[in-house]
Amino acid sequence: MAGFIETLKEKNALLFYFSLFCLVGGLVCAILTKTTSLQIIGVSAWLKPANFFVSIAIFCWSMAWYMQYLDDQKKVDLYNIILIAGMLYELVVITGQAYRGQLSHFNVTTPLNGMLFTLMGIVITIVTLWTGYIGYLFFAQQSFSIPMTLVWGIRLGIIISVIFAFQGGVMGAMLRHTVGAPDGGVGMPVVNWSRNNGDLRIAHFLGLHALQVIPLLSMLVSKNVSYVIAIAIGYTLLVVFTLVQALQGKPLF
Repeated sequence: MAGFIETLKEKNALLFYFSLFCLVGGLVCAILTKTTSLQIIGVSAWLKPANFFVSIAIFCWSMAWYMQYLDDQKKVDLYNIILIAGMLYELVVITGQAYRGQLSHFNVTTPLNGMLFTLMGIVITIVTLWTGYIGYLFFAQQSFSIPMTLVWGIRLGIIISVIFAFQGGVMGAMLRHTVGAPDGGVGMPVVNWSRNNGDLRIAHFLGLHALQVIPLLSMLVSKNVSYVIAIAIGYTLLVVFTLVQALQGKPLF
């Protein structure tokens, strides 16, 4: 672990320290979930910021680790700036709205809330498109210092993650993430996914984290590229299943 951290700091200090900032922010918000009584649709207002801070830290560290293997580091430097600027905006809105006792997503109750939500959609679209471009660079580059099984794990992990990032647009169009009931109600611990109805956040979450799952599995269990492709297909089918299940109004369990 120490070697991983040192390498990350050396190869991409900008994303390394931004991720540390996010982890600290996540810890602060996690503490606030236990020390404040402010709630939004039945759960602590600070649960969502805590989850987003941690998720963004994991995303940034993952991308930083992968991008060290790209030859075109000028494009990586530009992506770093776009990623940090975009994620900072998302975190400021999510945390600020939590402080105000307001929903950050799907909230068009006032012109201000609607503007903040719309800009979040635009910003995350830009970040996602650029992430897809980083994925393209992994396909365009032919020579790597790592096994091709891992290269394909990274390639496919990015593709799946980008696809299901755009699945968030379904929730945006519906102005809710629950199918079969209004947002809120009884949710699972930590993630707060609905226990009684379909929840589109499940497929969104699983799809986004293909970015970590597919490369990790490619290192642990894959002997050749065809195995990696099979793993990616299987994982995608699993995520699609959870999406279809949610669209039918059914909970995960």
